[in-house]
Amino acid sequence: MIISRSAAPAFVRRHWSIVLYPLGLLPAVWLVWEGQNGNLGADPVNVFERSLGLWAFRFLLVCLALAPLQRVVSFNLLRFRRLTGLLAFFYAVLHLAAYVVLDLQFDVRIFWRDLTHRPFIILGMAALTLLLPLALTSNRFSMKRLKRGWKRLHRLVYGAAILAGIHFFLSFKTLNGTSAFYLSLLALVLLARAPMIWISFRRKGAGRL
Repeated sequence: MIISRSAAPAFVRRHWSIVLYPLGLLPAVWLVWEGQNGNLGADPVNVFERSLGLWAFRFLLVCLALAPLQRVVSFNLLRFRRLTGLLAFFYAVLHLAAYVVLDLQFDVRIFWRDLTHRPFIILGMAALTLLLPLALTSNRFSMKRLKRGWKRLHRLVYGAAILAGIHFFLSFKTLNGTSAFYLSLLALVLLARAPMIWISFRRKGAGRL
């Protein structure tokens, strides 16, 4: 069957998730391909693990930035919050899996020691823990079931982003160009969202009067 040029954009608009979810997985596929071909440098496990974590942080930043950007563009960007949020969680899980499987070789003792003694590991796990209920409830059924509680629950994304940012900074052990750039983006996104958060709390407080 041949799809006309006019029908193709309409199909993409109606079924955009079919197109964008696979696109979001391309960085992971590319990293695996590069690793298999020995193109990740002298320490491929470290590069692979860090790259997955960076992509998780990137998607989380995009997810948070959609609402502020929505105020300055006419295009509906909020429809992509679930997509970017789930991709952030997916890459965070892959980041953790790479650490446990490739770095620690399933050594539970070392994992427990890191989880209880290394601050940046503790913060990273805390961020992932906060993202877990958000990923599990990123569906229409949960929105209908939780009602107003769904929005309150999904405010955990702010805490997850801050924890992830500190984890990201501590993992480098110093402030370099990469960490400074992404932490600056995080600060800008949170500042841009601050008025929206304040209005939300004001409305909530007014509702109690």
